[in-house]
Amino acid sequence: MASPGSGGDVIINPAPTPSPTPTGPGTVTAAAGCPTIADPQGLADGGTIAGPTGTWRVCRLPSLIRTSITLPKVPGVLYEMSGRVNVGCDGGFTAPTAGAPLTTALTAGCSAPLTADTNVTLSIAPGVIIYAATGQSWLAVNRGNQINAVGSAAQPIIFTSIDNVLGRNDDTSQGQWGGVVLMGRGRTTDCTVGAIGSNTCERDTEGAVDLARYGGTDNAYNAGRMSFVQIRYSGFVLGANKELQALTLEAVGTGTVLDHIHAHNSSDDGTEFFGGAINMKYFVATGADDDSLDVDTGAQANLQYVLLVQRPGRGEALMEIDSNGFEADAPRTKLTVNNFVALQPNVSSDNEANSQAALFFRGNADVTLANGVIVTPNNECIRMNGSGATPVTLTTHSVAMQCNATKYIGSGTLNATQVAAAFGSGANNSNDTFTPTLASLFVNATNEDAVPAFNAAALSTFFDVPSPNRIGVAWAGSDSGFSGWTCNSATVNFGSASSACTSLPVN
Repeated sequence: MASPGSGGDVIINPAPTPSPTPTGPGTVTAAAGCPTIADPQGLADGGTIAGPTGTWRVCRLPSLIRTSITLPKVPGVLYEMSGRVNVGCDGGFTAPTAGAPLTTALTAGCSAPLTADTNVTLSIAPGVIIYAATGQSWLAVNRGNQINAVGSAAQPIIFTSIDNVLGRNDDTSQGQWGGVVLMGRGRTTDCTVGAIGSNTCERDTEGAVDLARYGGTDNAYNAGRMSFVQIRYSGFVLGANKELQALTLEAVGTGTVLDHIHAHNSSDDGTEFFGGAINMKYFVATGADDDSLDVDTGAQANLQYVLLVQRPGRGEALMEIDSNGFEADAPRTKLTVNNFVALQPNVSSDNEANSQAALFFRGNADVTLANGVIVTPNNECIRMNGSGATPVTLTTHSVAMQCNATKYIGSGTLNATQVAAAFGSGANNSNDTFTPTLASLFVNATNEDAVPAFNAAALSTFFDVPSPNRIGVAWAGSDSGFSGWTCNSATVNFGSASSACTSLPVN
């Protein structure tokens, strides 16, 4: 795991009032009070808080949301998490039925055995900003409940830290709160509860002091929807050597809708998938201090339009794809990434000490990469670690890479020659001697557009085929798909329609 770093000030038991005087030409005026929500606990009025963009009314979420609510966009209102916020109670491995109480412990705050899922939905309106008042704050969407966080390109939903509100952050800030965790009933491996290789496997969320369990047999599980969402400065250490990611997807299924999500400056991974079946389009990870994309424990994942950019001198692998320590266990982790750009500006000590390459594949995992650009001129491109009777596999279609002179690393039962053969430069339109000509950091130019693209619809019906079909994520005539719902930093500038990650938008 990466260190959480020291990106922002450490605040111990911050009091929301009195608030500091704005440090800039703020334009936001605090609302007179907090809106009414359906939950019987309501929103606690935390007074006001001020920062460079103005003064805001603080409306504190309850630690347990007991009934479906909507957080409306109200001018001058910020919603605060002052610790872990649970969406509903954990319904267990399968949905409980009347007269059959759960046999496992329940989420903290839900003391009575459940006879049915609590079916709580947390809905969040476009433009809403939710901040964490403490490092231990995080959002836990428990099994049997959902999130409906649907922003827009012009008004993304933002999850962030109190330091971001106060204007204390810069481009090195990270690890200031937990993150967003969706827990589902999909299949997983590496059980902490139940038997390996059986239909009883469950796991506990890394670092959670109180129970936060996931797993089941439903890879179509619906945890809700997240669209046009930013998650900034996450990755606080919740337990010994355990940190959350910006977005942690735990055994959620294909019924969950995920698109247009930007993870910025997580002190751990941009996102990590544990089991389940995940489909996601338009995912951006900028400035992750560990891996930009991490896939583990039997996850079945399809991703399209993926942009991974690490900060110079920081981060570990752009992708780390793993499975588990029990090679006969099932399901094998399976990842397919189509239309992607992965950028690692220069070598980092974390990368050299651990993953040792920009892309690290190991365990009994199966990886397919299509229509991608990998630019890591100071690093090895791919390391594969072989173990077990059927080790990790890699298939590429129209992937262009720029690496250092070594390019490939083998470990375990695999050597560098075998890794090079798996990538297959010169076949399937893949090339490990590519010279990138990307414009505006991630937009195709002459050399990228010259690579014949693969029709990825053959890999999954989830993938659309751009017209014209291109490798990468953006090209002439299609270069604004990342504008507005993202935020700008020294790592990536997405244009004037996106605001600065270090500031809060005022619309």
